[in-house]
Amino acid sequence: MAVGAPEALHPLPDWLLAVEDNPAYRWAISGWRRAASVPGAWFDAAKAEKIVAAWPTIFRLTEDRFHGKPFNLLLWQGITLRLLVGWKKPVEILDETTAEPRIAWVRIFRRLDLWIPRKNGKSEFLAGLGVLFFVLEKVHGAQAFVFGRDENQGRIPFKKMKAIIEVSKGLMVGPDGSRRVVNQAKSIFVPETGGLCELLSGKPDGKHGRSPTVIVGDEIHEWLSRDLADTLREGTGTRLQPIELYASTAGVKTAKVGYDWFEESMEILDGVKDDPFALIVFFGADQEDDWQDEATWRKANPSIGMTPTWDYMRIEAAKARGKPALEAKFKCYHLNQWVDHVSSWIPAKVWRAAARDREAWRQGAERFRGRRCVGAIDVSAVRDLTALVWLFEPLEERRPWEVLPLFWIPETTLDERQEQDKRVNWKDWVAQGALRKIPGDVIDLRYVADAVLEGMTMFDVARLGFDAWGVSQLQIMLQDDGVPVEIDEEPFLVNLRQGHRTLAAPTVEFERRVFQKLLDHGGHPVLDWMVRHCGVRFDQNLNYVPDKAGSKDKIDGVIASVMATYLTMEEPGEGPSVYEDRGIVEIEVESYAP
Repeated sequence: MAVGAPEALHPLPDWLLAVEDNPAYRWAISGWRRAASVPGAWFDAAKAEKIVAAWPTIFRLTEDRFHGKPFNLLLWQGITLRLLVGWKKPVEILDETTAEPRIAWVRIFRRLDLWIPRKNGKSEFLAGLGVLFFVLEKVHGAQAFVFGRDENQGRIPFKKMKAIIEVSKGLMVGPDGSRRVVNQAKSIFVPETGGLCELLSGKPDGKHGRSPTVIVGDEIHEWLSRDLADTLREGTGTRLQPIELYASTAGVKTAKVGYDWFEESMEILDGVKDDPFALIVFFGADQEDDWQDEATWRKANPSIGMTPTWDYMRIEAAKARGKPALEAKFKCYHLNQWVDHVSSWIPAKVWRAAARDREAWRQGAERFRGRRCVGAIDVSAVRDLTALVWLFEPLEERRPWEVLPLFWIPETTLDERQEQDKRVNWKDWVAQGALRKIPGDVIDLRYVADAVLEGMTMFDVARLGFDAWGVSQLQIMLQDDGVPVEIDEEPFLVNLRQGHRTLAAPTVEFERRVFQKLLDHGGHPVLDWMVRHCGVRFDQNLNYVPDKAGSKDKIDGVIASVMATYLTMEEPGEGPSVYEDRGIVEIEVESYAP
């Protein structure tokens, strides 16, 4: 067989000419041209077409209305498969019998990076590729490994591989009834070749010494480390045609492992990084694309119409419209755009509409006398704003919750703040009674404690929530003043961590109440100012919490409002009290082992 011709002699085939002018498929043109640039490269069109034709006659789909039906390749899947299996290059090896040099033809693409929005059949296709290269290629002693961030995540593509084997034609049981593949809880065994596919945890410990033929890694955007992927790749040196199959949607930019991998993929696709051995498949919207335009959805979702359905996309877009946090989630999940934080969360128009009377805040606390409520305190650094928010239960069903916020600032910092930020008239707020000044240059928590005690004499307070950071002095003051840690064997003083695990759910509930006009803030100017520049910060699962989003402005009142919302959602636990022994309850910790 002659060595392949230079790149100029590898014109695009018809199946690529059909998408050459489609920007959604620039990855395919890039992949073809990068492979063609490899010395001696040759495209085995006959083999590529044979595998593409055989795919739906062997593989079956596994879920829902598709279960048991032929796995007919969509356009993007067919192109990916042809590129993976068709491109070959010559390598010199020593003959296994004679130890003499000889030429072997091997696949050019040793790695697939598939970046595609959710619900586009990613896991099913990834699993099918895993079965193709592990089972059907019939490499004796093949080793395959499947993993994700942790074992539970890796189990998703692993279970897909097992399901495809079970429902597909002739894979598990041969015509004579012999067992061709043995599926077990954490492994897949092929008796004919002695091949073994294993489900791994997401950590590299104990994974050295393996010799992978096939590596399957899912949801890169959630990985804590790429050590396992690197460890497995380093073990492929004895294999002629190892292949790494990775797939993911976009995630949050602060998840450095996933985002760095994505940026590397884009550098390869764009030719900035020279790596002709990695096939990059990317579907997503550009930043300038209109996220509400259905043409953008089609561009980013090559399987749309089949999965996701148009109806689903329209419903999700409608939910996100006018809600910046949900818009960011839509862009990430369905347009494959990486997110970090949203600098604007609740639109000013929506916030204003939530207040029935925007001057109601001037009436003070007296209008709430005797009302049942919860309170939450966000204690700042010693020279910053501190916030106490009382959140009152609705008087009737479908009436709004009502907010009474109180804010304090050290008196001697007023001139400094007024000079540094002329957008805000701090002294006017003090004169209006919207902001309370504390003598001196630091926050004296005695003033805050006295306000809590005053509220407890006026209102029917169910619980008090505290920022778990830096509140011990205030808690001691209140307990010395006779405030109980618990009432009727239920926690009264509650510490709340300000991370996603604690505040994500109440953030969504706070947002819901505002948008549905079920949270009346009375037009308080300080809280209004804080909401205007409050954004949200996402975690790797796109849960979100209030965030300053790089601004120097304060959001203490928003944080305290979300904390208070938490106290209206979560009932204290039942059973014997432990507070006499351990003091104030802490709901949870933010850091945890993966």
